[in-house]
Amino acid sequence: MDVDEASTSNNSIAIESTQPNSRRHKAIHQFTQQSLPACKPVLSPGWVIGIFLLMGTVFIPTGFITLRTSRNVVEIVDRYDTDCIPESFRSNKVAYMKDSSLPKNCSRFLKIEKHMKAPIYIYYQLDNFYQNHRRYVKSRSDQQLLHGLKYNDTSSCQPEEFSNGHPIVPCGLIAWSLFNDTYKFIRGRSELRINRKNIAWKSDRDHKFGKHVYALNFQNGTLIGGGSLDPSIPLSDQEDLIVWMRTAALPSFRKLYGRIEEDLEADDVVVVKLMNNYNTHSFGGKKKLILSTSSWLGGKNDFLGASYIFVGSSCIFISLVFLLLHMKNPR
Repeated sequence: MDVDEASTSNNSIAIESTQPNSRRHKAIHQFTQQSLPACKPVLSPGWVIGIFLLMGTVFIPTGFITLRTSRNVVEIVDRYDTDCIPESFRSNKVAYMKDSSLPKNCSRFLKIEKHMKAPIYIYYQLDNFYQNHRRYVKSRSDQQLLHGLKYNDTSSCQPEEFSNGHPIVPCGLIAWSLFNDTYKFIRGRSELRINRKNIAWKSDRDHKFGKHVYALNFQNGTLIGGGSLDPSIPLSDQEDLIVWMRTAALPSFRKLYGRIEEDLEADDVVVVKLMNNYNTHSFGGKKKLILSTSSWLGGKNDFLGASYIFVGSSCIFISLVFLLLHMKNPR
């Protein structure tokens, strides 16, 4: 074999040995760099202007419908925390509220401006009450609420964990500060019946509060925070407590008290006999009583409808600006 034949043979062997590697690398490259079909919209001026116009024409009517629905909800708001304090105690409201020997009964008169169709929801509203405070939110024991004394680790409930060395059920600051104002509604000579069942979430009643857990040593300390609980009724049936224990995210909040299941006519005068027990003056808070009907959107709330109208109007305005710019400098 001469030199030329030897070199040709070596080159052919080298090519054959590199071909499998090159095919493998090509297959791996095709797998890792796959070309998949994709939709890539071309945002031409016409498309942009059309999309903004469409959003405006959808949002603005939706906003007006939502706003009209909210305006059809009849709502009566009555602040009574200061008016229910006698004139002689107006200069020292906290002392009046803390003195348990003084009567706390009060009468309020609510005039019905429009027909209110049942069910009429009764709420109490507190302002400047920070249920979202970190130490307040943590001062509870969900396991104790569900299992009672079977669960012993209630260190999270401090400082309302024990009373005179005995465990408190339910423990914690949230339960201790339970709202305890009461309301009675009279129209004419008859008292309106208040339905106080099913005011709490069903999931809370069934899964977060025990059916065999009862209040124990509750509000037995030297400092009473709020309302008391019936020790003969399980916590799962004490819906006032369940509603209160679902803490609010904002310092101003409403909580459901009950429902009036009778229609109230325009020009009716409802007398509210209330017990002004809850002390909001020590923290500069406010108390309000609310009567409200509802719609398919819920209670009265103009914010959603106004937001729709604002966003829709902004879209229309932006589309007109883009249209003028496109007419002036077409692409």
